Amino acid sequence: MKIVLLSGGSGKRLWPLSNDSRSKQFLKVLRNTNGTESMVQRVWRQIESVGLSQSTIIATSKSQVDMIQSQLNNKASLIIEPYRRDTFPAIALAASYIYSVKKAKLDEVVSVLPVDPYVNKDFFDRVNDLEYVLNESNSDIALIGVKPTYPSSKYGYIVPKKEESASKYITVSRFTEKPSEVVAENLIKNGALWNCGVFAFKLKYIIEILEEKGLPVNYDDLLEQYDKLPKISFDYEVVEKAKNIITLPYSGFWKDLGTWNTLTEEMGTSQIGKGVISNDSTNAHLINELDIPVTVLGVSNIVVAASPDGILVADKESSPRIKEIVGDFDNRPMYEERRWGWYRVLDYTKFDQGNEILTKRIGIYKGKNLSYQFHTMRSEVWTIIKGEGIFAHNGKLKVVQQGDVLQINKGDHHAIKAISDLEIIEIQDGSELIEEDVVRILNNWNEIEEECYQVNKL
Repeated sequence: MKIVLLSGGSGKRLWPLSNDSRSKQFLKVLRNTNGTESMVQRVWRQIESVGLSQSTIIATSKSQVDMIQSQLNNKASLIIEPYRRDTFPAIALAASYIYSVKKAKLDEVVSVLPVDPYVNKDFFDRVNDLEYVLNESNSDIALIGVKPTYPSSKYGYIVPKKEESASKYITVSRFTEKPSEVVAENLIKNGALWNCGVFAFKLKYIIEILEEKGLPVNYDDLLEQYDKLPKISFDYEVVEKAKNIITLPYSGFWKDLGTWNTLTEEMGTSQIGKGVISNDSTNAHLINELDIPVTVLGVSNIVVAASPDGILVADKESSPRIKEIVGDFDNRPMYEERRWGWYRVLDYTKFDQGNEILTKRIGIYKGKNLSYQFHTMRSEVWTIIKGEGIFAHNGKLKVVQQGDVLQINKGDHHAIKAISDLEIIEIQDGSELIEEDVVRILNNWNEIEEECYQVNKL
C-alpha cells in the first residue's frame, strides 16, 4: 500500500500564526518530549513509528516545499504541484507518479490522508486495514469514519445503509456536509460517522478516470498539462460519484485542530514565547513569536497570539470567527521557514516616487546555504549580526563574520553558506520587491564553489 499525505492550501483560521505561506500544519505549538513540534512533524513521527514512512509521499505546492523539507529534515518524498488546483488534481498527479515513476501495479492500494490529523498511533493501524477491506469488499472507495462523540455542525457525516450498521465495514448510503446540530444528533442515532478525510482506492480506479477524461497517465506529461485538470475537490469529482463505497469505523481518538479553541487544548503548556500570564487568568493561552514580552492580566478563557503578521486577542469560544474578521487582510506573509532556515520581515515602506524598502532578519542554519542567485529589480545590503559564513559574490569567495556589511547590486550573482548559525539583516531597495525577482543559478554549495573556481580561472 502507498500513502499520500495531502499538504496544501493556506488559511487564516489560526491567524496571525497561519497565513498564505505558513499553513496550520507547520505551526510548532504542540508539545512533545523534546519541546514543541508541528502537526506535520507529529504525523510524520507517527508514520515512522509504524513503519510506513518508506511507502509515504507528500503532495504539496511549491510554496510549501522549503517548509516541509526543513521540518522533516528532507526525509519525505514530495510530489510538487506547479500551482494549487484543489484535491482532485493533487491526488491525480500523485497517482500518476506512483504508476509511471514508481512503477506500481494497477491493483496497488493508495490511501490518502490529510497531513494534519491529530490522532494516536493506533489510527494508522486502521489505515493499514483499508487495504484488506478494499480487496475483500471489491469496492471502489474505502473510507475511515470516526465514531462521533457529540453532535457537531463542523464536520461532514458518512451515512451508512441501516441494514449493515453492525458489519466490520459499512456500505455508505450518502454523505451529509456540516448539518445543523439537531440534524447531526439524528444522524448519529442512525449510525452516521464523522468524515475525517481518509480514503483508499486501487490505482487502477484513478488511472481509468484520467484516461476517460483524455488526460495523460504519465507523470511528466500530466505535470505539463496540469492546468487542464479541473479545479475541483476529490470528494466531489470521485468519491461522491463512486458506486460502491465502504467505510471502516474508528472509535479511537481523533480531533480537528482547526481553531484556536481546539488547538490550545492540545498544546500541553499555557505559554510559548516571552510574556507573563497572571495567576488569576484561568484557561488562558499565550503564543508569542515576537521578541517583546506580552502580559495577560486578570482575563480568562482567552487566547493571545502574537506574530510578525499581527496580534490576536480573542475569547476562546469566539476564536473560530477569526477567519471572518481577517478574511480580507491581504498583507504579504511576514515570517517564513525555508529549507536553509527562516526569515522575518521587520519593516516595509513604499514611497510616493515608486521605490520600495524592505528590511528582513534572516537566519541560516549551520551548514546550510542560500542559492547562488541574482535580482533584476532590487539591490541589497547585508549586515552580518551573528555567526560566520562564506560569501560568494560574482565568482569570488570570502569569509564573513559578525559586523561585516556586504553590498549586492542589481544583477550581482551572490550566495552565502553558514559556517556557524548565521543571522543577517537584509535591506532591499528596488522598484518591486517580490519573491519572484529571484533568478536561481545553483543550489548546491559544492557546485557554487566550483562555479566560482571556474570564473576565477578565466
